[in-house]
Amino acid sequence: MRQYLRPGLGLLAVVAIAAAAWAFYYFRPMTVAVASVERDVAVQVFGLGTVEARVQSKIGFKVSGILIDLRADVGDRVPKGAILARLDDREQSAQVARAKATVEQTEANLQKATASVEKAQANYANAKYINERRQALLKSSNTSIESAQTAQAAQDAALADVNLAKSDVLVAKAYIGDAKAQLLQQSTTLDFYTLTAPYDAMVTTRLKELGSALSAGEPVFTIIDPKTVWVLAYIDESKAGEIEVGDVAEIALRSRPAQRIAGRVARIQPESDRVNEERRIEIAFERIPDNFNLGEQAEVYITTVRLPHALLVPEGAIEGLGKNRGTIWTVEDGRLQRRDVMLGHRLLDGRYEITSGVPDNAVVISQLVTGLRVGRAATIAEAQNP
Repeated sequence: MRQYLRPGLGLLAVVAIAAAAWAFYYFRPMTVAVASVERDVAVQVFGLGTVEARVQSKIGFKVSGILIDLRADVGDRVPKGAILARLDDREQSAQVARAKATVEQTEANLQKATASVEKAQANYANAKYINERRQALLKSSNTSIESAQTAQAAQDAALADVNLAKSDVLVAKAYIGDAKAQLLQQSTTLDFYTLTAPYDAMVTTRLKELGSALSAGEPVFTIIDPKTVWVLAYIDESKAGEIEVGDVAEIALRSRPAQRIAGRVARIQPESDRVNEERRIEIAFERIPDNFNLGEQAEVYITTVRLPHALLVPEGAIEGLGKNRGTIWTVEDGRLQRRDVMLGHRLLDGRYEITSGVPDNAVVISQLVTGLRVGRAATIAEAQNP
């Protein structure tokens, strides 16, 4: 009998030990990590973009000709009005000289017409004086009627000469106006043979070289206004709704990934990309980098709101996540509990803001581990200093 009793007692002892070990493991307090309330939390939206210039121009001559002078090259910064290039203008300069000569000729004709007026007026004054004397003598019968009529006719002819001379002056003035207009036109055309910077600019492309035969309007340079350099970013439509003009942004250029450059939302384009479902956001630099490269890829981080304080938990610590709701684990009076909560903003690091559903005496578990069970005793792990 004893030989059968001993194995049974041994088996019973093993079972008892296993049960005790399981009970110890199952009921012992477990240590959990919990989230804490953080202050001044920046809620950001991420996007990719490229460095662009808002003001960019392809410039060339308004007239055709041969390129004989180039004074700018790629990378040059030029002030407004600076000469960038010139065409061969000898033929047009001759046209300007001819127009100037025509103006001088018409001005001489005007002087001649003016002198004719003065002469005609003097002749008229003399004829009038003679006529008045003859008419007075006719009344006293001291001259003949024929002599008086001749004096009157001479006065009338002299007046007609005055009017004709004045008409010549008007014609001469008209010719001067036309000649000056022609001179202005030819001079303006001559200016078209010189290409100048329309604003303070930086040359990004030189498209032609010396000796090139150019058509009117053919581009010679591509220039930008360096003060209008910004980042054109593409933001997913699902995350772009809270972005507003003026929001603070940070820019990380691909050539300087570790550096965050301050910026601000300058413009939100009203039309989204229909294929990629992205909104185009233009970010202005607070201070434009001295050395920039158009087309360089950039990462942007736009701060849409700052939370004075927020309880944040990682996405992995939320069960049943969806439609701004989820279930989390808490420690309440030393025991584990589950709570359905409302969620707010989602941060770029994957953490969610809990807006409601957590009792005042509860702390939220920030990492799910094996063994979580409602009612089980729990202790809070000490926070590790970074």
